[in-house]
Amino acid sequence: MSVLFTPQSIGKVNIKNRFVQSATYEACAEKNGKVSDAILARYEKLAKGGVGLIIPGYLYVHPKGKPHRFGTGIHNDEMIPGLKKLTDVVHQHQGKIFFQLNHAGRQTTKALVGQTPMGPSKKWRDPIHFFLPNEMSEDEILETIKAFGQAAGRSAEAGADGIQLHGAHGFLINQFISPFFNHRKDKWGGSAENQFRYVKEVVLETRKHLPESMPLTIKLSTNDFTPKPGITLELAAKYSQWLAELGIDGIEVSCGSAVFSFMNMCRGKVPVAELVKSLPKWQRPIGKMVMAKLEGKYDLEELYNLDAAKLIKPNINGVPLMLVGGIRTVSKMEETVQSGFADFISMSRPFIREPNLVNRIKAKKIDIVSCVSCNRCLAAVANDIPVKCYNENFPK
Repeated sequence: MSVLFTPQSIGKVNIKNRFVQSATYEACAEKNGKVSDAILARYEKLAKGGVGLIIPGYLYVHPKGKPHRFGTGIHNDEMIPGLKKLTDVVHQHQGKIFFQLNHAGRQTTKALVGQTPMGPSKKWRDPIHFFLPNEMSEDEILETIKAFGQAAGRSAEAGADGIQLHGAHGFLINQFISPFFNHRKDKWGGSAENQFRYVKEVVLETRKHLPESMPLTIKLSTNDFTPKPGITLELAAKYSQWLAELGIDGIEVSCGSAVFSFMNMCRGKVPVAELVKSLPKWQRPIGKMVMAKLEGKYDLEELYNLDAAKLIKPNINGVPLMLVGGIRTVSKMEETVQSGFADFISMSRPFIREPNLVNRIKAKKIDIVSCVSCNRCLAAVANDIPVKCYNENFPK
């Protein structure tokens, strides 16, 4: 049997194989954040398709932290019944499901949250919407920490098997731990220890609301690729060690920032025409010029986060590591797990194109995934179009 189909535990939860559906913004929840039929259908397909661990993405923990128009919410108790339906459809097909908890921080818009978005510091204008974020007060910081804890409690009530904190891609946790975003001089910034304080407090608060048997994991940026220095691989390795010492149950390594370096997150083709459609009309000419300059600079390199995994894995004392980023070949998946560089293979775009991918690999019907990294699926969600493979055609 391939090592990819051996079971592995995260905390006290046993995952039937080594495949993880990496959290992906779906753009198909209800406007109020409730789970839709489209969400249920998407994750039932993935569970039927054999994915061992499914992580629905970007569940926002607070109304002021809503990152996307059609994102899924976990910010109040009204969300629980729909989330319970979601866990049920995954469990019906012997899958496990971890909820990814997120707060947008500065990475949202006034139209979505009703105020100028807030972050650790009033630094760096948003390159798309041009605002400077409001610097969070002590009370606002504590309110968001509390919101993560309350969302964790709702996750448990809805039947989730575990939690993933979103500490990557430029969202609030990432903002606090990154020197690019965090320029505070109080206890929440300055030194690496102070920048780490926010995620530490989120971990501790979240633990209070979880059953002892429910694992708590995190998605961590290992390189922000921001215009000025942010999280580096060395800093990520230090944070990973501290997280392991805090008792985190799993770490997924990723990279990039959704606003400042989005193509580092999803290397491949730059769908210029499709991305430009998401901009206001007055921005499209300059947007087209800027994005056209990106073409050819982010061609897919398979396993582009592997070096990060190799550095981090020896320092986390046996904590399971999930590796995401351009994984396309079955033999390289097997080699990565057999070599001990990662415990789980995490993918997003391949599962968008092939929900039945794991079953096909198990049946030895394929050696390489069919996703060509055209990135039109991700351009779709930027246009508030539900995520699916649009390689052959893109909605007009």
